[in-house]
Amino acid sequence: MKKYFLIILLFSSLSFAKNIDSLSYRWQPSLKTGLNISQISFSHWAKGGENSFTWTLTGDFHLNYKTPEWLFSNELKSAYGRTKLGKDTYRTNNNELYLENILSYDAGWEVNPFVSNSVRTQVAAGFNYKLKPVKKVSDFFDPGYITQSFGFTYNKHKTFETRLGIAFQQTFTKIFNQYTDNPNTKNKVEKFKFETGVESVSSTEFFIDTNLKLKSRLRLFTRFEHINVWDVRWENSITAKINSWLDVNFTFLLVYKKSQSPYTQMKEGLQVGIFYHII
Repeated sequence: MKKYFLIILLFSSLSFAKNIDSLSYRWQPSLKTGLNISQISFSHWAKGGENSFTWTLTGDFHLNYKTPEWLFSNELKSAYGRTKLGKDTYRTNNNELYLENILSYDAGWEVNPFVSNSVRTQVAAGFNYKLKPVKKVSDFFDPGYITQSFGFTYNKHKTFETRLGIAFQQTFTKIFNQYTDNPNTKNKVEKFKFETGVESVSSTEFFIDTNLKLKSRLRLFTRFEHINVWDVRWENSITAKINSWLDVNFTFLLVYKKSQSPYTQMKEGLQVGIFYHII
């Protein structure tokens, strides 16, 4: 009887270990793509109006690797969209590429030490449509932002995560040097800018209702030489799921970066989206 009991115990232990290994020590990928569309059309409309059509392509790729102590998370997001109003040519309405890598260690504390790297730029050329003629103001990695940081992160809660650390931010330009040039230096145009400071990133994701999800992400960055001036980027989205492939999306983005503009920049949109989980 003891012999059979030992065999059952050994088999149970091996099965449990297999289950643990199935959750850890392997890459866990996910990929979601989407097409958002907004359209309005008029025909013999007495009260006036112009036809409009907007489309936005999005991609959201995650690749995580986890052990009992370590978590290596990677995220790649992209969005590119165009709008046509009346007889005007198409204009860019969304243009972003974002990559983030985070390595954190579970030390058994309330907060965990981490190191991170992030890259942010445009997918394609950006234009200022308020100027006549239209002026090109950005392009792929012109400017491009790369930020490394280290500090502590709190990720014990399922719907909320925040981190705070010392950050090193590099800005790269090729043609559009207004993002990197130091106005105090004469007869010299800088194409690279290096800044050190403090970075805080907080994010939350939860269901407001059964088919209604809220996602929010707030990034703050300040330089040591101007500790009272903060760069702010606050991203929000509310997604109402109609079925397995059709969503209605409301997005709101708030940006404040004094070196770019003295005003707070805001962008919002409401669109119907077709989404597909590839992985």
